[in-house]
Amino acid sequence: MERERRGRSLFHMTQRSALITGIAGQDGSYLAELLLDKGYRVAGTSRRGAEAASSENLKAIGDRLTIVPGDPSRADWASNALAQLQTPPDEIYHLAAQSVVTRAWERPIETTENIALGTLRLLEGAKRQAPAARILIAGSSAMFGDPVETPQRETTPFRPLDPYGAAKVFGHTASGQYRDVHGLYVVGAILFNHESPRRGSEFVTRKITLAVARIAHGDQDPIALGSLEARRDWGYAGDYVDAMWRALQQATPSDYVIGTGETHSVREFCERAFAAAALDYRAHVVVDERFLRRSDDRVLVADATRARERLGWSPRTSFDELVQMMVHADLARAGHRVPNAIPYPVSPSP
Repeated sequence: MERERRGRSLFHMTQRSALITGIAGQDGSYLAELLLDKGYRVAGTSRRGAEAASSENLKAIGDRLTIVPGDPSRADWASNALAQLQTPPDEIYHLAAQSVVTRAWERPIETTENIALGTLRLLEGAKRQAPAARILIAGSSAMFGDPVETPQRETTPFRPLDPYGAAKVFGHTASGQYRDVHGLYVVGAILFNHESPRRGSEFVTRKITLAVARIAHGDQDPIALGSLEARRDWGYAGDYVDAMWRALQQATPSDYVIGTGETHSVREFCERAFAAAALDYRAHVVVDERFLRRSDDRVLVADATRARERLGWSPRTSFDELVQMMVHADLARAGHRVPNAIPYPVSPSP
C-alpha cells in the first residue's frame, strides 16, 4: 500500500492534469479521450458523480478517470470539485451547461443561473484554489444571435436572441474580466454548432439521424421538423476539442472563434442523412410550424482565421463525412445493416 501511495505521488508530479466540467457530455467525453491519449491525468465533474463513468459516452475510458459531483447551479459546485482533487489541475475546461435553446425559453432563470453564474463560480473557484491553471470557457455562436456582420469573428458584437445566448455572453465577458483584472489565463472559445454520434437527441441533427435509423428499421415515419431552409455552420465535435486543447497551449491567452466557415441547410442535412441509409428524405420529412424559430433566417457562420493562424487548427471532417458518421452510428445502435451504396442522388456541397 505504501509503495502504491508513493507511486501515485510521483505520478501526480510528473503528469499534466486537467479538469473537465460536464465530462460525460458530447464535448467532455471527446476531450477526455484526447487528453488521455496525450498522457494527461483527467478528472471531470458530472451531476451524476461517479456514476457518469459508466455512461455510454465514457464507458470505454471510465476506469481511467476521476469523476466528482458538480452541478453549476449550486453555489459551491466549483470550489467543492476543486477541493476533491489531490492537486490543482494544470488545465480546466469548462464545458458544463444547459445547452438546449427551447429549454432555455421554458426555464430562463434556471438556464441563466446554470450558465452565467455557473461560469462565474468556476472562475472564482479557480482564482482561489487553482490560480496557475489555464482555463477554457466554452462559448457559443448563439452569442452573435442576430449578427451585424457575416461571417462572425472574435470582434463581432454580440446580439443574442435567447436566454441561452445571453447567459453565454455573460460568461464570456466574465472570462475576459478575470483574465484582465485578476491575471488568470482564461480563453474564451466561441464554438459554432458541432455534432457527433454523441450529440443529444434534443438537437435537430441527432433528431434526424435517430429518425433515419428508426425509419430504416420500420419503427417511425415520418419525422416533423421546422424550417428546412435554416442554415448552420456544422462541424465535428472531435475536431473542436482539438482546437480547445491547442488554445490552452499558447504562451498568452486569447479568445477564438471555432467553426468550419461553411453553412448547410437542414434540408441538405436531411438529404444526406437519409441517403446514407439508402432512403429518399422527401418521402419521410414533413414541416411542422410548431418547430419554427425566430432565428431560422439568421446566418451564423464562423471566421476562424485566428484559430487557423495562431493554433494551426482547421476542421478535418467534412460535412458529408459528419452526417454519414452520425447516421451509420445510429443505424448500428438500432441493429440495422449499414448500406455500402447510396442509391439516391444528393446535391453537391457548395
